[in-house]
Amino acid sequence: MATTILRIDSSARVTDSVTRELTDRVVSKLAPEATITRDLAAGLPFLSEDWLAANWTAAQDRTKEQHEHLALSEALIDELRAADVIVIGTPMYNFGIPAALKAWIDLVARAGLTFKYTDTGPKGLLEGKRAIIVAASGGTKIGSEIDFATQYLKFALGFIGIKDVDIIAADQMALDKRASLAAANDAVDTLAA
Repeated sequence: MATTILRIDSSARVTDSVTRELTDRVVSKLAPEATITRDLAAGLPFLSEDWLAANWTAAQDRTKEQHEHLALSEALIDELRAADVIVIGTPMYNFGIPAALKAWIDLVARAGLTFKYTDTGPKGLLEGKRAIIVAASGGTKIGSEIDFATQYLKFALGFIGIKDVDIIAADQMALDKRASLAAANDAVDTLAA
């Protein structure tokens, strides 16, 4: 079966980035038929009053300008829809994800497109996809009570329907970088395609 990967890099570091190097390895290991790459290093726009007004206006009633405000969001959602596997490389900045990755989530979490409201609560519309989060941290243990990065990403992905989530951790690198990288590389090696 052909696999399409959406690769999202969020590290501000374009060179010497641990998450980018590990994400390279993950993508190579999965041997996709196609890879869509979205590099967030340059940032994404944050939600604005104009964007929110456009989003909450019915599609058929939107002005040309409102459609333009939503164009990037719709392109990002199209990338998600086209992918079988989403590979997100993220460093942990101050216990959380980079602002550009949060902006990406804000742009793709849209009622009626990636989730819907039901009588029993929100339901994700992007089911049947897999996500792999490649996370790096200096001192924080991934999965600990002060890891607000991977727990948030798992929740946000689950909210839009992506519940099959693996985490590759290169954590606490300030304590023992060599051991941390070795563990992360081992996790990539054992990752099922």
